[in-house]
Amino acid sequence: MELLDKLNWRYATKAMNGKKVPQEKIDTIIEAANLAPTSSGLQPFEIIIVTNQEVKEKIKAIAWNQSVVSDCSHLLVFAAWDTYTEDRINKMFDLVNEVRGFKNEGWENYRQQLLNIYPQRDAEENFNHAARQAYIALMAALTAAAFEEVDSTPMEGFDPAKLDEILDLRSKGLRSCVMMTVGYRDTEKDWLVNLEKVRKSKDDLVTIVD
Repeated sequence: MELLDKLNWRYATKAMNGKKVPQEKIDTIIEAANLAPTSSGLQPFEIIIVTNQEVKEKIKAIAWNQSVVSDCSHLLVFAAWDTYTEDRINKMFDLVNEVRGFKNEGWENYRQQLLNIYPQRDAEENFNHAARQAYIALMAALTAAAFEEVDSTPMEGFDPAKLDEILDLRSKGLRSCVMMTVGYRDTEKDWLVNLEKVRKSKDDLVTIVD
């Protein structure tokens, strides 16, 4: 029940008070994202952590002027690979071999299968696939923040092209897909703080095929 209690406690915080989140809590949140599952284990994204106030103000201006962007402690930007390349795929497969200390024939055959498919696909299709993996990591980070009793907000309300420019992401082969603010709720300014969480009933959410 602890997991559900924490998830019931969290909500998409609309106003934060500027208080800094301890680094060890940030480290836990990032490690949770790092441990999230991804397709073929490729982890096709990076997380940019923004604490510079001037940069946060610039991002706020292209994020509908939402105050939570500038008032949060840390702003996490999930940036997906702009496409899959042979180098990127090989790097992750080589890392697996290095960490595990051996090569597996089935694993190497799977590497070749991906190399024969992914780099040849349309770059936009590849980016969309990579972005979906970043969202899995986002949920892990949101859950970890709740466990640490740190407030957070997932955000798509921003101009991705302008955010990419601010953070110079395109030169690194990355494109922003979602942001997450991390901090502590401002109970006096957040209109959502005391409202009851509303979710679908289980009957409306789940269809059982047996």
